[in-house]
Amino acid sequence: RQACLALRRLSLRSMRLVSWNVNGLRAVARKEGGMAKILGSLGADVVCMQETKLTRDVLPREIALVEGWESYWSFCRTRKGYSGVVTYTRVPPTSAVEGFHDDFNDEGRCIRLDFGSLVLFNVYFPNGGRGEERLNYKMDYYAAFEKHCKDLIEAGKRVCVCGDVNTAHLDIDVHHPKQACKLSGFLPIERAWMDRVIQSENRIFTDTFRHFHADEADRYTYWDVKTGARARNKGWRIDYFLVSDNMLSLCKEADICADVLGSDHCPIRLDLDLDPERRSGDSMSALCASSFVEFANGEARAAT
Repeated sequence: RQACLALRRLSLRSMRLVSWNVNGLRAVARKEGGMAKILGSLGADVVCMQETKLTRDVLPREIALVEGWESYWSFCRTRKGYSGVVTYTRVPPTSAVEGFHDDFNDEGRCIRLDFGSLVLFNVYFPNGGRGEERLNYKMDYYAAFEKHCKDLIEAGKRVCVCGDVNTAHLDIDVHHPKQACKLSGFLPIERAWMDRVIQSENRIFTDTFRHFHADEADRYTYWDVKTGARARNKGWRIDYFLVSDNMLSLCKEADICADVLGSDHCPIRLDLDLDPERRSGDSMSALCASSFVEFANGEARAAT
């Protein structure tokens, strides 16, 4: 953990973002000693987590309210124990929005926090591995999200997207590319979308890990548990920080924290040379756990 997360606060103008698919937040919190310990060990200003598998009616107070942090939630409305994202932040955002399109909000896959002109998306993109219908849903989700981000960038926003994209882009991003090309997550149609948004002439994003580590092999973010793939480092790189060109110069380092355990994914991080704009006043989004009526007593607010 120290190898990835030791570099911290090289200047006053710095902001560390961490993204992690936790594959069940209650289980990770239990195994790793609680949310305060987890968030503290990551050494970040903002921590975006995917696949929480929580709904609001079973959200534990000790996970929702962590001293010094605000937490912003999107829950799956169609199934229990499925999907869900949360963003923990020590920096109070200027606004918070759930999702990006009414057709794709039911599964709890997206939280957007704004810090002035910086737009941070925490996204758990769909998996296309359960048949043609879900693959089509995934590709429709990709297309709608791409259009939404284009509109934001054209409006002058700095856009950062993090999370589990559920697609590996290059051969170097999968340990067995020849076999993987028949599996969702490495299908030609999925990789073509990645090509378009981060590699083509009309791209809208840069893959920050490859920006700093262009040719590094055997760097993965997900390993199959059933086959014991992590011990043999037989993995996939499907988790990303993607940034628009107008904020690429602010990116100082991006890395994969493969030594952090607790999930079938590991965290990834992005360090920015940025003093983010913060919310002024006490008004708080309805997406923030501190505003949930069930937690009316015992609020935990972000450090300012």
